[in-house]
Amino acid sequence: MDQPLRPKLWTTLKGYTKEQFSKDVTAGILVAIIALPLSIALAISSGVTPEKGLHTAIIAGFLISFLGGSRVQIGGPTGAFMVIVYGIVATHGVDGLILATIMAGLLMILMGWLKLGSVIKFIPYPIITGFTSGIAVTIFSSQIKDFFGLQMESVPVEFIEKWHAYGNAVSTMDPRTMAIGVIALVIIIAWPKVNQKIPGAFVALVITSGLVSLLSLDVATIGSTFGTLTSALPTPRLPHVTFQEIRSLLGPAVTIALLGSVESLLSAVVADGMIGGKHRSNMELVAQGVANIASGLFGGIPATGAIARTVANIKNGGRTPVAGMIHALVLLLILLIFMPLAKSIPLATLSAILIMVAYNMSEWREFVGLFRAPKSDISVLLVTFFITVLFDLVIAIEVGMVLASFLFMKRMADVSHVQMIDLDASEEDPSQDRSALPDINNQEQQKKGIQIYAINGPFFFGATDLFLEAINQLGYKTKILIIDMKSVPAMDGTALHAFEQMIHTCGKREIRVKIAGIQKQPMQVLQKSGLYAELGAEEGFFDSVKEAVVTKGE
Repeated sequence: MDQPLRPKLWTTLKGYTKEQFSKDVTAGILVAIIALPLSIALAISSGVTPEKGLHTAIIAGFLISFLGGSRVQIGGPTGAFMVIVYGIVATHGVDGLILATIMAGLLMILMGWLKLGSVIKFIPYPIITGFTSGIAVTIFSSQIKDFFGLQMESVPVEFIEKWHAYGNAVSTMDPRTMAIGVIALVIIIAWPKVNQKIPGAFVALVITSGLVSLLSLDVATIGSTFGTLTSALPTPRLPHVTFQEIRSLLGPAVTIALLGSVESLLSAVVADGMIGGKHRSNMELVAQGVANIASGLFGGIPATGAIARTVANIKNGGRTPVAGMIHALVLLLILLIFMPLAKSIPLATLSAILIMVAYNMSEWREFVGLFRAPKSDISVLLVTFFITVLFDLVIAIEVGMVLASFLFMKRMADVSHVQMIDLDASEEDPSQDRSALPDINNQEQQKKGIQIYAINGPFFFGATDLFLEAINQLGYKTKILIIDMKSVPAMDGTALHAFEQMIHTCGKREIRVKIAGIQKQPMQVLQKSGLYAELGAEEGFFDSVKEAVVTKGE
């Protein structure tokens, strides 16, 4: 049954209580505290100014909760987008990022309207693990300069060149900056053992900012790097658009749309398992699309469902989209009132936060676990991982999907085969169901000019060569060709074309074709093509091979 395109907020407000509102407010405030340092850190590492991350968390976060198909999804900027966003800004500038974000939002809305929410989940797990782990490595490598205070004019975009530049600059490492980064990292790791409610990243941000101010440490901060930060929300604007820019940004936009869709739906599935709920995947995609369009119009960066923030929301009592909306409103208050204080935040602290994000994203246990999978899955995993790290996320997803598709087709072709049925040999073959075969021997079969072929498995373009090869080997004494299709669940257009060639060949050689045991989907394909009528319902189609052989009038 199709899911309705109706926001979960409408459903959850029925019977909404004061007690639940209180829980949602508490959860929303705590999630906002988690989102604050993450949003700033992700914006800086994406190549935009710090407040852009907050703008995204406020605008997109509110809309994802207000319109989304999940009860508890928390939306905002995530580490998955950092690599692609940095690349877009470096190549096309901020206007290019705005256009790509809006285009991605339109694509996500289209996917939702076309009811593709369930299809998105079919992206192979090795691809998801490969590019997620690759993104984690890229995020980690991008934080080395600020964590150690290396004196570098610019950091190369490419992975190998980046580490080569780090090696050349290692002598410029600043002990004070590194000390702040290490303190922040230790606090983030150790704090959960002290208190589970207040996030360690926020505590690290407050303590290290205080240390830098009190001790007047000469380390890079948001203020020293970016200057004065504005507390106001930007006014919406459309970027300058040309057809050439749309063409050049289509690939990145598709990647943002796919990445955002996959991450948001995976987050929603995780949330469903924790609360015993059921999200509306298509509505979630529409909401994600609207949120990204709005984020782009206000100069923000791409947004999606954030698994860590969603889990924190659930653990702190959030059970309706109200919690996500509260989280966005709290971030708005922080932006309007406390944004000037952000200038004291050390960049080393933000790097420590993102290093932990990279570690949590790496999924190294899942990565290692996949080495127990078939070799084809391992190859998809490694190709996607290394292309993500060494080249580009867009290329990685494209190559990974193509490779996975080819390997899937090969697997299907391996399990699909065409065999000639020898009625004498079937007596020796325990795998043959003798009751389904006619009571004649192979000599009688040859005398009557009967040839029987059985197709096993999906009949698609990867298996048609086997079928046509078998047909071409028909002897000139063949008068009747019986195709046993009881083991064919589905056939495609290429298989249909092969069928047409087979019927044409048999027609020229005056061989009568009979189809036995055909299933529903292949039957519908033959009916739509006209081959069903051409063969004849009574003369061409039979329930079994036995019935096709012993038909009267032969």
